[in-house]
Amino acid sequence: MYTRVAEQLDEVRRSIPAGVGLVAVSKFHPVEALRAAYDAGQRRFGESRVQELLAKIPQMPDDVEWHFIGHLQTNKVRQLIGKTALIESVDTERLLGLIDSESVRAGVVTRVLLQLHVAKEETKFGFSVDELEAYFSERKFESLQATHICGLMGMASNTDDTCRITDDFAAIAACFNKIRNDASLGLRGFDTLSMGMSDDRDIAIGQGSNLVRVGTAIFGAREY
Repeated sequence: MYTRVAEQLDEVRRSIPAGVGLVAVSKFHPVEALRAAYDAGQRRFGESRVQELLAKIPQMPDDVEWHFIGHLQTNKVRQLIGKTALIESVDTERLLGLIDSESVRAGVVTRVLLQLHVAKEETKFGFSVDELEAYFSERKFESLQATHICGLMGMASNTDDTCRITDDFAAIAACFNKIRNDASLGLRGFDTLSMGMSDDRDIAIGQGSNLVRVGTAIFGAREY
């Protein structure tokens, strides 16, 4: 049933330049589909629901790098800490603080991306450009004890207007580069820009993305 997963994964990989990482977005897909991708060499998988992620972890090999990419509710943070290679969707200071305190409690360091909201939809989550720049200029990150901010994640507006999509990704990349290139901040390991999904990854890569999140192009339509 999942014989095409390996073939589609290979097509996606060949479309991505060297130096750009790939997260296979496996949310809503059964473990058998993940296994097919794993057997074809994929190690990074992205999930958006804590319970689904926790259910899949014991069914997959230990060397899988789990990325949490969905909206993380504060009451689910404790369950998630220690289970991910990267939480890509930290969208508020409150959530970041909670991740940090729970990481301290658990004795682990949690790697995260801060989610930047530039898209037109009000339903999208994330920091505004002003909020994010203020967070770094005020050096609030220095209070973190067990959380490593590795970069930014963002999504473009849900539209067929490629100019709008390009502008959104350019805005996210500009914010990322401004923070990364500010030597006064003394940031280390702030090097990941996660932008682009199945339909817009080429535009995102063109604007500087070095990590793309691809689901449909690998696994096909989601099974809800």
